[in-house]
Formats: sequence, structure tokens, C-alpha cells
Amino acid sequence: MTVFNANSSRPARRPLAISTRSAGLMIGLIAGFSAAHAAPPDAAPAAMPAAPVVAPAHNPDPAKQLPGAISVANIDFKRGDGGSGKLILKFSGDGAAPDLRNQGSSVIINVGNAQLPAALQRPLNVTDFATPVQRIDARSSGNGTQLVLNTNGGYESLAYQTGREYIVEIVPKAASAAGNRAVGASTISSTTDASKRGYSGRPVTFNFQDVPVRTVLQLIAEESNLNVVAADTVQGNVTLRLVNVPWDQALDIVLQAKGLDKRRHGNVVWIAPQAEVAKYEQDKEDARIALDNRVDLVTEYIQINYHNAGAIFKALTEAKGIGGQGGQGGGNSNNNDNGFLSPRGRLVADERTNTLMISDIPKKVQQMRELVRVIDRPVDQVVIEARIVIATESVSRELGAKFGISGNKDNSYFSGNLDANTATRNSQVAADTAYANALREWVNGGSVGAPPVRTLGSITRGLMSNLGVENPAGSLALSILNAGYLLDIELSAIQEEGRGEVISNPRVVTSNQREAVISQGQEVGYVTISPQQGGNNTPIPNVQFKDVLLELKVTPTITNDGRVFLNMNVKKDEVDGNLNTSIGQVPIIAKRSVNTAVLVEDGQTVVVGGVYEFRDRSDVTKVPFLGDIPFLGNLFKKKGRSKEKAELLIFVTPKVLKVAQR
Repeated sequence: MTVFNANSSRPARRPLAISTRSAGLMIGLIAGFSAAHAAPPDAAPAAMPAAPVVAPAHNPDPAKQLPGAISVANIDFKRGDGGSGKLILKFSGDGAAPDLRNQGSSVIINVGNAQLPAALQRPLNVTDFATPVQRIDARSSGNGTQLVLNTNGGYESLAYQTGREYIVEIVPKAASAAGNRAVGASTISSTTDASKRGYSGRPVTFNFQDVPVRTVLQLIAEESNLNVVAADTVQGNVTLRLVNVPWDQALDIVLQAKGLDKRRHGNVVWIAPQAEVAKYEQDKEDARIALDNRVDLVTEYIQINYHNAGAIFKALTEAKGIGGQGGQGGGNSNNNDNGFLSPRGRLVADERTNTLMISDIPKKVQQMRELVRVIDRPVDQVVIEARIVIATESVSRELGAKFGISGNKDNSYFSGNLDANTATRNSQVAADTAYANALREWVNGGSVGAPPVRTLGSITRGLMSNLGVENPAGSLALSILNAGYLLDIELSAIQEEGRGEVISNPRVVTSNQREAVISQGQEVGYVTISPQQGGNNTPIPNVQFKDVLLELKVTPTITNDGRVFLNMNVKKDEVDGNLNTSIGQVPIIAKRSVNTAVLVEDGQTVVVGGVYEFRDRSDVTKVPFLGDIPFLGNLFKKKGRSKEKAELLIFVTPKVLKVAQR
């Protein structure tokens, strides 16, 4: 940290400037201030020269710069706030010029114009104060004094001079960032994190009162190691107090306060009033434009290989700030250099030969060639492979029974339904009628032969429960026939299992940022009815078609890091049966699609979509009350259980094909 505390010299002298860069520079400045403002013995105190006189930076005899013998009167050390160490040097007179610098873990203070008495030339052990300072070595250095403060750990140094006292404060880094610290009657802020504001210069502290601006710029140039050139119009004085401010921020503050501006070229900074800098740049730009207007135009023909000349022409002519008035060339409506072409430039596109014709000054033609070279280059291609997997699985079981009992006894008929009873009754009546007729004939015929035998009518089966399985895989039936009744029992069962897998694999190649579409399928026709125009109300049948497609639509974008961004739409349709209507059959179409955008690594396979379906169904059909009888109720019920699984997965794999420019 570097501290400057300089005030303009007046009859009552104020604290002087202290520099850690060079003792000679500050001594020269102090001498300049003294020569500028101190009244000679035979002149009035108000007489002041126009500018300060700066002494050489190095003078081996400090007594020639500050008249009068000065010595160190006392060396004191105490503990400050936050664990800081405070060294206080008292001088016997005014005009001492200390110089502080950091060297490794030591802080060295040189006072070239103050002698050190023999009584004070001794080391001081200050470890017990618990500060970063461990030891102070005070010794003579030629005609001056040198003090070396040996430290331990990270620290920051702060020095300031008030009257005949020179105070050096060594602050631990942990404490220096904690907040503000009182120093005498003043409050010094801790170091500000100037990097957040864009400043990265070395922190400095300035305390100036009515000091020429040119002097402040000279001090900042010394701190920044920059070559500063100030214009003759940079005049005036400035008063400022800056504590722990980066030098580049301090320079901006001084320039802003005095209405100045700067332009930097390498290691040289030119400082002048803002109006003068603006006029210089405007004159420079006007001279450049005038020179461009006198340059002969050249014509170039640029062959476009991988792009479209019309598209490039449209992009360049529609760009904001393009030179000219659009169309097939430029105009001379202004004298400014705008956009890609100068005001005198022309641009023409020949779509037949895919060539651009440019007429402009040589500099602009070269820029256009570089621009076209960047635009007209082959783009990488992408292979997009998609896999659509549809997997289905189904299991179903059914168990049913048919039970029936029918017959007649004592002119009573029983079965599962009235139709069977009527049929059995009719059969019995027919058998009885035939027996009666045969018996009558036998009696009327004189009883010759054996009498007729009475037979029973046939029994028509009538099921009491018809809950058998349709199209059973197997069945077991039992029938018991006896005189007067018929018992029927049938058990049937079926179990079905099905597994299916459909894989569709569309693949397409396209250029970067170009949409590609690939589809495969069929058109399914169906009939529609439309009314006839006119007075006839007879409907007219029409045949229409519906697309049933497997389609992949994708637009890839290759990123700078080699990945692929896919904006894609995948769909797979298929006919899932037909619906019967009064005018014919209408197809039922099952649709599966995904529309998404995903970022994928080159060659990586990702699942961009999936649907999982699961169905579990149980059915029971039974005769009320009878179906609830234990064990026997199975003859009066039908059970069914089915499970269905369906899964849809869509996989995508992009692969980048590098295309080299020939």
C-alpha cells in the first residue's frame, strides 16, 4: 500500500507528501512546493511562481533540499485496534521526509534528512504486544535514519504524517478487511474490493489540498509505471482525499472532476480535455473518410461454393447499416462508412453462376472477402437414427360351466326353459296319441297279436345355466339319462398367452440446421356421404384417404462443444381395426407420436419418450343365489381373468459426420 499525504505549502506549513516508490521524487516535489509557495526573505508572502519547480529525483545530500538540521526525537510503539502495531516517530523540527517501502516480510522506513541520536540506535523487541511486528531495528544510514520493522504473517502497511509526528500502522490482513479504523481524529476505510468495479491497480492514498492537476498526474504515472503525456490545455488545481483507492480508479476520478479524457496506446496515456479529445478523433475520422473517397475503386468476383450467392447478397444488403440504398448496389447518400460496404460500394449477385461481384475500395473488398470466406464453408452433417419399439404381452384365463336338467313325471315337465318343456310335452302327447291309436286298432282288429307297447316321448334338453366358455380350449361333459329325466353337465376352460414386439428403425442424413423428413406407410380409404347440389337430395358417396405413416422429422444443430441439439417429431400410425357403419367400414387408426427437443452427445443413444400401459381385469358371470353356493355354485358361474401389458419406447442416436473444406 502506498500513501500520499501532500498539502500545498503556505506560511503555516501542513503535512507533507510521502511516497513509497522513490524518496528522491518526493523530496523533489517537496522542494518544488517549498520553492513555489515559500516567500523569499525580500518578497511578500503572496508572491507565487506560475508553476512548481521539481528538483532532480536523486540527490545524495538531503540537507540541500530541506534546510535545517532535523533529528529523531523519540521512537514509540503501541498496540492499536484489531491487533495492529503502531510506530510513532517524533522529529525535532518540521520538514522530515520519510520514505516507506515493503521488502518481503520487512517494512523499511528511510528518513534521509533526519539524524538518529546514539541513544536511540538500538533494537526493540515488541513481541509481547501481540501484533504483526516482532522486532524494530533503528540505525543510522549515512546522514539519515533507517528503521526496519520485522513482521510475522500477512499484513498491510499504512503511513501518514501530522506535524512533527510520522505514524506507521501495521495491520493484520484479517483485521484490515473487517471495517473502518480510527486513526487520530480521522477515520480510514478498509481496502475496498475494487475488482468488482473493474479496477485492478495498486491501492494508493492521496490527501491533496489545492494541488496542480499536472502534479497529481505525475504521481499517478509514477505509481502505475505508465508514460503519461498531458496536453498544454490541462490546467487548474484539485483538492481530493482518497484512501486505499486503486490508482486507475483515482485517475478516472481526477479526470472526471476536471473534465478530462484519456486515450491509451500501449504503455503511453494521452490526457487532454474532453472537447479536445473529441475534436481530435473527429478530425481523424474525417481525414480517413476523405482519404477513402479519393481511393480508386476495385472490382472483385467471389465464387460461392457451399452457399447461395442470392442468400448472401440478401443477408448483406438487408443488414442494418449497409452502405448504399439496397437493391443491386449502393448509393452516395452519405459520406460515412457504414456496414459491410463503403458509401461508394456496390454488390451484385449472379445466381446462375453463384458468384458475388463487389466493387469498392481495396480495404472494404478485402473485408468482404474475409466475410464471405467465413460464411461460405461446408457444414457438418448429422446421421439421425431412431428406433421405435412396441412390446405387448397378454394373458387371459376363462372357466365356465353348462348345467341342465329336464324331464317329465306324472304329467309334469321340467327343464331350464319353457320352450324345452313345451317340446317335451308335445313329444309326450304325440307318443300318447300314437299309443292310443295303436291300442284302438289292436282292439278293433280282434285282438290278434301282441298288444302295442306304450312309449315315452322324447325329452328336449333345456339348460338351467349356459355359462360355458366360447371357443374353449378343452371341455368335459357328462349326461345322465333315465326314465323321465335328463341331467347335463359341461365344464369348459381356455387360457391364452400372447407376446409381440414391433421394431421400426427410420434413419436419415441431413446438414447442420436443415430439416429432414423421412416417412413410410399407406393411405387407407373410407367412404363418406355428401349431399348433392341442386334440387336432388340423393346423397353422393365419396372415397377419402387417410395417411397411416411411420415418420421421422428432425432439425439438428451441432454445438461448438461437439454435441447435437435435436428438434424432432417422431410418429408411428397403424390400422387397429374397422368400425362398421351404415355406409361401410371406417378404419380405426392407432397413433403414437413424440415431439421434443433434446441435447445429445455425439454417438450417444437416449430414450426421448416412452409409454407404459398395464391392464388387469377380472370378470365373474353367475346365476344369483345359485352361483354363491359353495362348490356347487361353480356350475352356475363363469370366471375370467386377463392381464395386458403394452410398452412404447423411442430411441434416438445422432452421429456427426465431419466435412472438410477442400
